[in-house]
Amino acid sequence: MKRRILLVVGLLSVFILLTGCSEIKQPITSESTGFWNEYIVYPLSWLIKEGAFILGGSFGLSIIVVTILIRLAILPLMIKQTRSSKAMQALQPEMKALREKYSSKDQKTQQKLQQETMALFSKHGVNPMAGCFPLIVQMPILIGFYHAISRTREIASDNFLWFDLGDKDPYYILPIVAGITTFIQQKIMMAGQEHNPQMAMMLWMMPIMIVVFAFSFPAALSLYWVVGNIFMIVQTYFIKGPDLKAAKASGNAGGAKK
Repeated sequence: MKRRILLVVGLLSVFILLTGCSEIKQPITSESTGFWNEYIVYPLSWLIKEGAFILGGSFGLSIIVVTILIRLAILPLMIKQTRSSKAMQALQPEMKALREKYSSKDQKTQQKLQQETMALFSKHGVNPMAGCFPLIVQMPILIGFYHAISRTREIASDNFLWFDLGDKDPYYILPIVAGITTFIQQKIMMAGQEHNPQMAMMLWMMPIMIVVFAFSFPAALSLYWVVGNIFMIVQTYFIKGPDLKAAKASGNAGGAKK
């Protein structure tokens, strides 16, 4: 879990670094060269522009549609993440038993604990890092969106609802909604694991970081994040519906006993 937290922080740090790279001031066109421009930024720019053309010139609506299409494309990864999360949750009693068995803090005991834990994961076919795969996939897309919006004049100069797509949300509504929807998404994904201190830290850390970043990034990026989060909330509810009801019933039963 600590590795997952470090990975999240590391990816977000890379995001901040790449969004400030020198190319951000260079317009993106079909003539732009380099792997990043040719295979990520320009295709996203083209897709948003084509979507806007089909949708009557609305780049905001186009971003919403493109976001949903991207989420549908990575849906298999998200399903895999959910299954991995459920499998990890099922292994918690055995992992707790191992931690109690190898409770000593000396190096040899901790190495043995790691070996036994990895053997447990291998036995049940669980990848503890699988939950991070969707985030790894999303980060280039998120950075690509930032570049596509900032480097495509038509997108950056357009407006949608109360905000300009290329500027910050003047009322900070989208960043706050992005934070709230991130929290709800995390809460649903972590249903039944809230007692874990590290999971609880992730529950609050991600929304706070998203809000902080969204305050200074173009509103179009926050729009992408909000739409993506809403898609994820609905998707997770349908995938984990029975588990969510069971966790809620268990919580109610625990409250009744008290």
